[in-house]
Amino acid sequence: MSEPFFFGYGSLVNRRTHDYAEAYSARVRGWRRVWRHTDMRDTAFLSVERDPDAEIEGLIALVPGGDWRALDVRESGYDRVALSEGLAHGATRPVAAQIYAIPSATGAPTLRQPILLSYLDVVVQGFLTEFGEAGVARFFASTRGWGPILDDRARPRYPRAQALSARERGLVDAALAPLGVRRVTG
Repeated sequence: MSEPFFFGYGSLVNRRTHDYAEAYSARVRGWRRVWRHTDMRDTAFLSVERDPDAEIEGLIALVPGGDWRALDVRESGYDRVALSEGLAHGATRPVAAQIYAIPSATGAPTLRQPILLSYLDVVVQGFLTEFGEAGVARFFASTRGWGPILDDRARPRYPRAQALSARERGLVDAALAPLGVRRVTG
């Protein structure tokens, strides 16, 4: 029998943002990470979309007792989708993993609905911890839909914002520079 796990590919990779203790580094084929905005909120979401040629890294974690309620609340605005194939992970038992995806994305981030830097910081901190600097580089290379970044580091708007070291902040800033995204304050 397979145990219920989620596949996190963004902020859920950062173990400091949740208390799902049994977690393993993982990757999944057939999905690509993408920044999107919807009418549901005033900032961009990090989501996934199907892409048979893509592979992304992330974290799988056991959902104790199959009780998805708290995670579904955290991930409101996303649909939970079963991963039927392409999952590789470090768990030593059968896993029935699900991934969260935005069902009705309307487009890339905009100045009205930017990417929060405090959100991106959390994601990158998680990838650095799980996969090292090479994993951070793969995160940026495998993520599409980059748009304007709202620099909210001084007053984070992201509810699970984390303190970053100077090294972590520098890593995020250096990875953003070649993308040519507009960085705004507000």
